[in-house]
Amino acid sequence: MARAGVTVDRLTLAAAELADQVGVEHVTVAALARHFGVKDASLYFHLKNAQELRVRIALLALAELADRVAAALAGRSGKDALVAFADAYRDYARRHPGRYAAMQIDLDPETAATSAGPRHAEMTRAILRGYRLDEPDQTDAVRMMHSTFHGFVSLERTGGFRHHPRTADASWSRALDALDAVLRNWPRPSDDTP
Repeated sequence: MARAGVTVDRLTLAAAELADQVGVEHVTVAALARHFGVKDASLYFHLKNAQELRVRIALLALAELADRVAAALAGRSGKDALVAFADAYRDYARRHPGRYAAMQIDLDPETAATSAGPRHAEMTRAILRGYRLDEPDQTDAVRMMHSTFHGFVSLERTGGFRHHPRTADASWSRALDALDAVLRNWPRPSDDTP
């Protein structure tokens, strides 16, 4: 029987908060049960296992980030939109490291299709249309943008930039300047490679 007040939404939010504190890989049903003061078994009324819980964290994080990015993009285009998107992404990863890590979970195709992932893709492509990029260049540019943002955020989160006197913020700003320059001057393909 389910304990009063324990819902899937409350479990997911508590698990997301726990992930931000201890890392998504340490989120377990047992840890969540301790948080709610219940026995592990009582949570299995709502959850199959810890993997389902991590997927729920990922879905929550994707939706939260999509909402933040959409708000940041409102009324912006070109470089302003690129910077707003990037800054919202980086800020979310800094504030919610466990949720951000959960977003990297490989979702099955059906779950991915019904998540906020497609919203992220559409917002990214809307920015790229402002740079007059069409397919297949859009796909290549989406991958480059995500690689830049994720790579920078991941290195920053693990302390990869703290051993140099130049601030990560200064490098972030320059990376976005460079990304904008590349997008404005997108190279023509050298061949018809698929």
